[in-house]
Amino acid sequence: MANVKEIFNLMKKTSKKDLEFIDKAYNFAENAHKNHKRASGEPYFNHLFETAKLLAELNMDAVTVSAGLLHDSIEDVGVKEEDIKKIFGDEVFFLVNGVTKLGTIKYRDNKRHMESMRKLFVAMSQDIRVLMIKLADRLHNMRTLQYVKKEKQRRIAVETLEIYAPLAYRLGIRKFSRDLEDLSFQYVYPLEYEEIKTLVKKQNKKTLHRLEKFIKSLRKALAKENILNERVDYRIKGLYSLYNKLKRKKRGIEDVHDILAIRIYTETVGDCYKILGIVHGIWRPLHGRIKDYIAFPKTNGYQSLHTTIFTGDGSIIEVQIRTEKMHKNAEYGIASHILYKEEDEKVPQNYSVNWFKNLFPNILNLSGTSQTYSAINNGVPDWIKQLVDTQSGITENGEFLNTIKSDFFEERIFAFTPKGDVVDLPRGSSPIDFAYAIHSQIGNHTGAAKINGKMVSLSTKLKNGDIVEIITKESNHPTRKWLDMVKTSMAKKNIKSKI
Repeated sequence: MANVKEIFNLMKKTSKKDLEFIDKAYNFAENAHKNHKRASGEPYFNHLFETAKLLAELNMDAVTVSAGLLHDSIEDVGVKEEDIKKIFGDEVFFLVNGVTKLGTIKYRDNKRHMESMRKLFVAMSQDIRVLMIKLADRLHNMRTLQYVKKEKQRRIAVETLEIYAPLAYRLGIRKFSRDLEDLSFQYVYPLEYEEIKTLVKKQNKKTLHRLEKFIKSLRKALAKENILNERVDYRIKGLYSLYNKLKRKKRGIEDVHDILAIRIYTETVGDCYKILGIVHGIWRPLHGRIKDYIAFPKTNGYQSLHTTIFTGDGSIIEVQIRTEKMHKNAEYGIASHILYKEEDEKVPQNYSVNWFKNLFPNILNLSGTSQTYSAINNGVPDWIKQLVDTQSGITENGEFLNTIKSDFFEERIFAFTPKGDVVDLPRGSSPIDFAYAIHSQIGNHTGAAKINGKMVSLSTKLKNGDIVEIITKESNHPTRKWLDMVKTSMAKKNIKSKI
């Protein structure tokens, strides 16, 4: 049975006033929805309670958690807008009203879908907390999707997989995105879901015993080197993530070495590298599988060291090493890092809200709220500046959707200039995309390109970690052929303006 204390217990740094405010919202929502049932037959209030719990788990503020409890009160049970304003204030009303408007978004056909995307991004630009509530609402709805009519299940799942899961991922909230992906997967691709589920079950049976044995050896090795404060566990790769990897790599499951990955959590960055040295001193690493996401975080702010090793008993396993703070950031993303950032906490340069603020410059905090968006104007990746510039000229729905899908949701890679500067691009980008990402004049006069010291065709697809050198010629200019070679909207826009 629902109890408001469950919400309180999940929250940190709350005042007595905050708890009283949430309690008031809890009682109001429970009373407003007392005769309201879900498709499953259970009280509708249970959904609001679970939504608020998810927000509390993200350590959202009292206003956001309260708005989570109230987010369906206007639309579903006819509570008057004036009553929400009068009892809970303008800030809560703004968030509730924002989520209510998002409730009208339906994934039905291309035209409506494109307009829905626009509405979603507008809502995000007005206050990020509207999206947080919507993500929590959607996650609980996906957990109970089996009670929805069959004809609606796939539509809701597709919408989740295409829009909400990628948004959660790009905001760094892996705790949400992983569940949204896997819950949608079984409805969107049911046959593939069952196949992957069976494969993973078989693979895990073989691996779990070896894994536990390896963890014991690992703990002994760390203790021998006086690394005593670490925490070790393992994680199982998400089914949808595995499905995509197998499809992309075109390999069998036996060739995927991170289905089960060891995770080592420690206190400092220095300890992360020390532990990596200890692991490599005992177990041989697999060539080309050492990844330093601490020095070069992923575009959603994820930081960790990854290495794949031979365990000596015929197994190959991935080991991930990170600080506890990095793990918190990886699971909770924007919610843990920016909205409620501690003053002494250093924000990774690539952290997701940096680009979010610049992608949507109109993002604001409502007057009267005590939260501040700090550390948001530094370290913005170049691709975000390019995306902002590109979107400013977009008027057609189709072009808008294609831009967002290509430059916002798709997987990205890091390539390097010969001097070691990082260029962040969508997967599938070419040297021409790389050139335009550096400067439009370099792109416009691209003559040739070297990748890792070798001359290549301008249509070559870049890979993560490539070192790219662009050779320019004053006499060179963009041609129509270039449009078939580029991936980014910025490159396409510049090329079209010159041909």
